[in-house]
Amino acid sequence: MNITFLGTGTSQGIPIIGSNHPVCLSDDTKDKRLRSSIMVEWGNFRYIIDCGPDFRQQMLRENVDAINGILFTHEHADHTAGLDDIRPFSHKMGNVPLYVPERIIGNLEQRFYYIFTKVNRYPGAPSAGIQVVENEVFTLGDKEVLPIEVIHGKLPIFGYRFDDFAYLTDLKTIEDKEKDKLKNLDTLVVNTLRKEPHPTHLNLEDALSFIDELQPKRAYLTHISHNLGFHKEVQEQLPENVFLAYDGLKISV
Repeated sequence: MNITFLGTGTSQGIPIIGSNHPVCLSDDTKDKRLRSSIMVEWGNFRYIIDCGPDFRQQMLRENVDAINGILFTHEHADHTAGLDDIRPFSHKMGNVPLYVPERIIGNLEQRFYYIFTKVNRYPGAPSAGIQVVENEVFTLGDKEVLPIEVIHGKLPIFGYRFDDFAYLTDLKTIEDKEKDKLKNLDTLVVNTLRKEPHPTHLNLEDALSFIDELQPKRAYLTHISHNLGFHKEVQEQLPENVFLAYDGLKISV
């Protein structure tokens, strides 16, 4: 299975518009981060997790000409605002399958009503079909996917486990029964917003503690803000099996 980090930034991305913060002014390409998303590929299957406002740019950068569907973690704009840009895919394949936690269906149908309406549809509007994701195993292609419920502040959201790979974003807390689903991982991806504590996200200390508790063979940090620091400097301070992800990074699991 191949994983591509389409974006590794937090809600505003890096650089932030109008910011003079040193990280926002960095010339290092690894300090330039689009909104968080990954692409998961195996065999003839290709799925995207989250479809943020940089979705079009990410698809063009990776030269993606077809997808099998999109999984959503939650409804926040940095994870959903690019939904209109599924249009080229839907024109090729018809309804693009969207795997959506039931709680957020109404949110998407309200914000993107023209995608989901069945009355007086605009001819060029994208089309999508919603597949409800509950907190139980479901199948994508020939592979089982296990949702992991985590808490983002007070909001329950989903991460996903494919085989021995798990992707968690916007995590702040997690119940033990959900943490049990993350045992014996080869690769864990988890959000790490900044060094200072944050009310709805793990900071660097939280994330490293979480990784140390779960003991995956390796871990990658994502959903990163400029306040975490320069990529090169942060990476030099991490344990040997923990890596700071960056946009365009590709790994095999």
